[in-house]
Amino acid sequence: MSKLPKENQFLDLSDYGRPAARVIAQLLKNTSLTPIHVTLGFVISGLLAIVCLLYQYYWATAFFLVLKSILDAADGELARIKKTPSYTGRYLDSISDILLNLLLLITIWYVTDGSLLYTLLAFFGIQLQGTLYNYYYVILRNKYDGDTTSRIFEDETPTAMQGEKQRNVNILFGMYTLLYGIFDRIIYRLDRSAVESKHLPNWFMTVVSTFGLGFQLLIIGFMLAFDMKHAIIPFFIGYSLFIFIYIALRRIMNP
Repeated sequence: MSKLPKENQFLDLSDYGRPAARVIAQLLKNTSLTPIHVTLGFVISGLLAIVCLLYQYYWATAFFLVLKSILDAADGELARIKKTPSYTGRYLDSISDILLNLLLLITIWYVTDGSLLYTLLAFFGIQLQGTLYNYYYVILRNKYDGDTTSRIFEDETPTAMQGEKQRNVNILFGMYTLLYGIFDRIIYRLDRSAVESKHLPNWFMTVVSTFGLGFQLLIIGFMLAFDMKHAIIPFFIGYSLFIFIYIALRRIMNP
């Protein structure tokens, strides 16, 4: 099940795990397992990737990063199949992603004996990349009546949905705001007029989807597996410059 109506769907290069995720969701739909359980599964997969990286089992690291991406898609698929969307799951997913990203890059710094400053700069760039992609994607989802669990502006604590506790939503929203607030504010200030865009072409969203977390993890896994680990941090620092290029393109198309 897609997050967008058919006519507005685009080739999402970060969402390569979606077909496998749908299979997993179908297998779990009549079980007692919930989307939260699947989210915890991708956390475990991410931690296993980090452990494998620490011991320099790079092909195994790549495997668990790809598995993590698949499970990251499967929790949302299961929520849609079971008709149990929740802000608890939405924020837990995002919080888990950013913490795993930080641990992954710190581990890359450790095994490459690189610069901690550059590592943190790469982390900051990766998060800005992902935030820009999500910003445009959520605008589309809200504009075309797709999935609306994610909001364009995460500035107020949402009201808990049926089946979840408001206290849990409050806590997770507070954590989300603490971890993501700075990235959301930066991207919004860089391209605040995007909210009023009349159209974001499918080809453009496909290009921007290279900023998606799934594609980022695929690149990291590929570079590790092919003994390019020292190039990971410089690559993501350099690729962050495309943030300004994509924003400029968006403004040209929708002035």
